[in-house]
Amino acid sequence: MGLDTLKDKQKSIVEEVLSVYPKKAAKNRSRHLGVATPEDESQKTAGNVRSNKKTVPGVMSQRGCAYAGSKGVVWGPVKDMIHISHGPIGCGQYSRAGRRNYYIGTTGVDTFATMDFTSDFQEKDIVLGGDKKLMKCFEEIDELFPLNRGITVQSECPVGLIGDDIQSTSKVYSKKSGKVIVPTSCEGFRGVSQSLGHHIANDVMRDYVIDPEIPAYGKEIEPGPYDVAILGDYNVGGDAWSSRILLEDMGLRVVSQWTGDATLKEMAQTSKVKLNLLHCYRSMNYIARHVEREYGIPWIEFNFFGPTNIEKSIREVASFFDEKIQENAEKVIEKYRSMADAVIAKYKPRLEGKKVMLFVGGLRPRHTIGAYEDLGMEVIGTGYEFGHDDDYEKTKKDIGHATIIYDDVNEYEFEAFAKKLHPDLVGSGIKEKYVFQKMGLPYRQMHSWDYSGPYHGYDGFAIFAADMDLAINSPVWKINDAPWENKGEEKCKM
Repeated sequence: MGLDTLKDKQKSIVEEVLSVYPKKAAKNRSRHLGVATPEDESQKTAGNVRSNKKTVPGVMSQRGCAYAGSKGVVWGPVKDMIHISHGPIGCGQYSRAGRRNYYIGTTGVDTFATMDFTSDFQEKDIVLGGDKKLMKCFEEIDELFPLNRGITVQSECPVGLIGDDIQSTSKVYSKKSGKVIVPTSCEGFRGVSQSLGHHIANDVMRDYVIDPEIPAYGKEIEPGPYDVAILGDYNVGGDAWSSRILLEDMGLRVVSQWTGDATLKEMAQTSKVKLNLLHCYRSMNYIARHVEREYGIPWIEFNFFGPTNIEKSIREVASFFDEKIQENAEKVIEKYRSMADAVIAKYKPRLEGKKVMLFVGGLRPRHTIGAYEDLGMEVIGTGYEFGHDDDYEKTKKDIGHATIIYDDVNEYEFEAFAKKLHPDLVGSGIKEKYVFQKMGLPYRQMHSWDYSGPYHGYDGFAIFAADMDLAINSPVWKINDAPWENKGEEKCKM
């Protein structure tokens, strides 16, 4: 089937999915659904979709909230600081240790990332305010956990609604204690998704971590000629460690990770490195741009999913340094090539030609496409939970054929596309996992690697390939019938 014919077929599927909506809802959603090909030069974004807009009322959104973006993604993994969920208990408990942000340290002594600290708002706090309670939290934290290097305040919705002044309270205690206290006004109702929470967290990191002088807490790190920082890697399942292996094999020194396995002291070094390496563009491009603008330090995106992208990224990173690093880069690629070839030789015959639908947050809807293609698989649909136009613009470079693009896809649309596109695998967040498994479709939870990982780097690619094979070729699918199969609906082909 030619590319134009395939594109027309995909467009008809989109129109069919939209046809069940009332006229106004169909018009709204049509702006968020489209079909893209690599040749679509006239389209600014993949599929010409709109993004970062309010979700249609009454339709379940996948996109999280500003608190989730700040506490759950950006600030939460910083291991030597304590992060107070300022508000009722539920949000703090929900965001605790949900993403497996691995770290080195002794929990409760010098590291606190998987612990839940909350001001536990009650009705009286809503009426009378929570400032005194927040001050009490600061005092108790320093008494119980004296090795903490600082505290962040992650505001939940009630704090913004009643107008608590967390900035003043934090400033008073910071002056009293001499510690870094970071008030983060990331109330969940802000913005249209968790993306604004990323931006808010980056802004306060700029103001409290990068620009001021952070206490050294011991011997100062002397800058070196090959220093780099990894931005936007939260060490899910050990991802950042896999990336560090390759970068350090090249002769580079990774002095900080934002924010998986991160410490406050290391993060403060980011304005002194030679190059910032940006993994998750959506959550950390703000700080990368600030450091470039204010300190003249360049940044580039890198992609360590799958050997094709790894080789390309290694060479691009090396191009910013001298011949020594460039020669080392080629040695690293050669060192791991046989390993990557062995993985492909083992799994490609079992996965070649399999079709994948993706719907995840952050970078995964485009960064992982190459890893699937290295295994001979084809991504036939992809989209972001909280992407912006520039995410979809970048996605155009990664798709290889006519691909359905869906922004903030709702449950009905996602299921309808699956029934019409007949994917062999769906990769998305936890909320959709059991829906598709009950439909008889293999599924991988691509938000935190379905409790596996890492997926970055060459060793991560081996795990990635094994997991995709395990999902698709499990014998359970031969005996599992989808509950809708006897209702006259079209059966997903396996």
